[in-house]
Amino acid sequence: MTRIVPYLLYKDCEAALDWLARAFGFDEVLRYTGEQGYVNHAEMQFDGAPIYMGNPGEGYRNPKELGQETVGLYIEMEGDVDAHFEHAKAAGAEILEPPTDQEYGHRRYTARDPEGHHWFFAQITKDVPAEEWGAQVASA
Repeated sequence: MTRIVPYLLYKDCEAALDWLARAFGFDEVLRYTGEQGYVNHAEMQFDGAPIYMGNPGEGYRNPKELGQETVGLYIEMEGDVDAHFEHAKAAGAEILEPPTDQEYGHRRYTARDPEGHHWFFAQITKDVPAEEWGAQVASA
């Protein structure tokens, strides 16, 4: 089985591990602290879906320092996206967009973590064929 696992870089991976658990409900699976004394590699899960993280060391600039979004992580979740939003908001997540129904059948909110990564949490509310919302399906 092939799978794609996002690997995010954090200047303060220790703080990111704690924040993602508190704000978004991620579960920490693994933490490796290298000889340099900081987390070189870590793994978390959200509803069983993995994400890898690490601190690349000196010279790294996160999206917040760059002043721009560099990646967006889109999570299609099974649970109640409105309840997840309320929890994230109460935990201090920077909300960029509250839960909003999308034309493609998702209810989604957008938040930014303390280092500037954008997170999209979505609940599928209905099956909407791509043609109905203006997308083109690639032919095989």
